Amino acid sequence: MSSATVVEEVLNRSLGDLSLNGHAPQTCALQIERQLGETEVSYFLPSREDGVNDMYLHLGVRAPSDLVHRQRVCFVWAILRLRHPLLASAVRMKDYSDIAFLYCAPSSPAEALRSADLCLEYKALSKNDLIDSYLNGPRTLSNDRLSYLIVSSDDPSQGMEKNFDFLICATHFLGDGMALHQFANDFFTLLGGPSSIEDLQTKLSMEWQSRVQKKPPTLPSPMEDRLPLIASQGFGPVVARVDFQETQRKLIGGHAFPRKSRGPRHTIVPTISFGPEETRKMLVNSKRRGVSISSALFAICNMAWARTHPSNWDLPMMMYSALNMRPNLTADKALNDSYWFLAIGYFNVVLPSFIPQHGDVSRSFWHRAHSAKMQSAKAAKSPLNVTRCREMAKERGQRARIWAKEDDDKAMGISPQLSTAVPAPSAPPKPKVPSAALMGLSLLGNLDGIYKHSTFPNIKLHTLTTGSRQRAGGMLLFGYTFVEKLWVSLGYDENNFEKEAIENFWHNVNSAINEFLLT
Repeated sequence: MSSATVVEEVLNRSLGDLSLNGHAPQTCALQIERQLGETEVSYFLPSREDGVNDMYLHLGVRAPSDLVHRQRVCFVWAILRLRHPLLASAVRMKDYSDIAFLYCAPSSPAEALRSADLCLEYKALSKNDLIDSYLNGPRTLSNDRLSYLIVSSDDPSQGMEKNFDFLICATHFLGDGMALHQFANDFFTLLGGPSSIEDLQTKLSMEWQSRVQKKPPTLPSPMEDRLPLIASQGFGPVVARVDFQETQRKLIGGHAFPRKSRGPRHTIVPTISFGPEETRKMLVNSKRRGVSISSALFAICNMAWARTHPSNWDLPMMMYSALNMRPNLTADKALNDSYWFLAIGYFNVVLPSFIPQHGDVSRSFWHRAHSAKMQSAKAAKSPLNVTRCREMAKERGQRARIWAKEDDDKAMGISPQLSTAVPAPSAPPKPKVPSAALMGLSLLGNLDGIYKHSTFPNIKLHTLTTGSRQRAGGMLLFGYTFVEKLWVSLGYDENNFEKEAIENFWHNVNSAINEFLLT
């Protein structure tokens, strides 16, 4: 029996009896593991109970039904899981200082396909119901299932083409937004390319041979192992720590959305988009003033909040965002070519919280957009960027262990007085000045630079929404350009904020975009 026939037979068998195969033990050619880095630990520990920060990427597409047939999708999914082994890994935790990824390399192409099929699901839900189920329903992922792919369609048409919704799910300690979007592009390039089912079978076999049979597979190294060793000797570590602490002390923020609990967490994601013509006009207006739309969105939120909360203007407003650390990393010592790993730092933007009572408000807006640009560039290009990222990773890992121990003790009914201390430094003292951040912004830039639409001409991507499962009271604003349109979305827990304040803020965001970016 040929390899292709075996693969197809295994897939058909798993489709016919998923429940039986779901409990069948996976056969491994080799098991490998590596310890989680500090940043990965800081995302893993809070996720254990209810999937806090589990990421999703939704893509709405129009495509011929035969290109989205389960067999074809499963082959593509299996190929990419071989290329990116963290997607097919599990997490093994012995204690707070011993947490590792565990990868069971499939023993054959057929086993790789079966494993992929167990993490693939077809549904008949609308986009909104699909996202709501992921964000607010039972957790989709787990320590044994770090990634999952859902294909859904509630399109009743019988034509050759239909609307489909793809939901790519992954834990945040597995990777970041850049990994998600690069993966989606590679996924649709394979799915919508010229390869037949037979071609995909061959690709799967070749991928398995090169990544498992011919040489032992490797897992991508954690970010901290790939940051350059700067200030690692002599007084270097002390200087790096002092610089980090001084940088943190300079962060002043005195604004936060008012809280009001009305029930358990329920995340919603209101989204606005602007057509290609409007988006081009915004790009031209921003470029003419020497800033990007991403920088302008910091100022948009700043103005929107000042109009929502016209008081306490003596204290500045602070927002935080993620910093892409991939340009700073050295080559992977494991010689792994996977881009699925977590590589982010963090930075803050601090802006005045008042609106000028006299003069040109538009001039103040663009000045603040330029200030946001300068603060973002300073964070990304500082010669101390690497040491600050390393120190922040240590601090986040320490805090995550302390909080995880407290949560676990509480769940077991152990009082804090009787709890054995976590073998990690205590949390740093709170700053003497207020350091509240109003919100987080995830500014993804022009995603059309990542998605090579011409490589999958028969699949038309038309909608993109992204986010993560949140903790109670979570909030994050997303801004990006996709299919030549600007998209802005606000993911927040509607049951733990004062409703009027959030609704007024979101209205003011929309108004400010029209007022400042389109004029």
